[in-house]
Amino acid sequence: MDRNCAPIAMFVYNRLDNVMKTIECLTKNTLADDTELYVFSDGGKDEASWQQVNAVRNFFRTGSFNLKKVTLIEREVNYYLERNIIEGISQILSDYDRVIVLEDDICTSPYFLEYMNDALDFYKDTKRVMHISGFTHLDVPYKGDVYFTRHMAGWGWATWADRWNGCFVHFKSREEALRKMTPDMIRQIEYGGRFHCLESLDRNPIPWDICWNINIRTNNGLCLSPTQTLVRNCGINNGTHFHSMSVFGHYEYDRDFVCRKLDVRKDVVEADDEVENQLNPAALTDHGFRYNLLGKIVRFFYVRFIKSKSH
Repeated sequence: MDRNCAPIAMFVYNRLDNVMKTIECLTKNTLADDTELYVFSDGGKDEASWQQVNAVRNFFRTGSFNLKKVTLIEREVNYYLERNIIEGISQILSDYDRVIVLEDDICTSPYFLEYMNDALDFYKDTKRVMHISGFTHLDVPYKGDVYFTRHMAGWGWATWADRWNGCFVHFKSREEALRKMTPDMIRQIEYGGRFHCLESLDRNPIPWDICWNINIRTNNGLCLSPTQTLVRNCGINNGTHFHSMSVFGHYEYDRDFVCRKLDVRKDVVEADDEVENQLNPAALTDHGFRYNLLGKIVRFFYVRFIKSKSH
């Protein structure tokens, strides 16, 4: 029997290789053939980028995908990431009561869509739950399959129309963004001043994700996260807001995702203090020395020649 699945809003620009990886994983999901995909294709900035943009668009125009329906929305000019995402989400939520959001470099577990739809169904009337994340900074399977946190992770996520339409504001300045933030909220969102996420308020335009994070915080909202990640990022090295070097890279955002069905039910709808303490601040500020190439080399020599001699 067909399931009434949430539509996906996917935001793409000029990275065909990443798009192909993302679609390949998405179409392997258990609910792929029950899911509609809306692709918001941003316009190019110059002749070279337009060629790349058109290559991405041609992939969607001519491809055959294991999805219920694919709709391509082509921007005639360059909207930039923030405008494309914000307007695209709002467009979908003018017609649907929920949405799953993907960018062009988010590879998903085969059970990602099942997790998202289960969570969107189960928590639809629990208004404090504002955000469903497919990514987790922490691997904490001893917590069960899911946990609640105040921290918003924006790689592969979902929300409802009443939460987004009722709460989201794209701030135009730092002053506007912090207007409703108490000192305690600022301390919490920056995890005691060690997670410098509010620095992005000085960008122009201000990134959509810090705006959504602040909106969730000021509305006393919660985010549901899996205890093991259901997504991996395949495009960190060439992203709009995120760049890393292959040796001195950031946290292992592209680590393997879990491949099993998750139980989204949680009896207590409250942030897990133990998880919050673990996020504070190691997982959020860890730039991945333990996980990148140099870190793995150092760890190998430490385990092989130093730790072994201490036993």
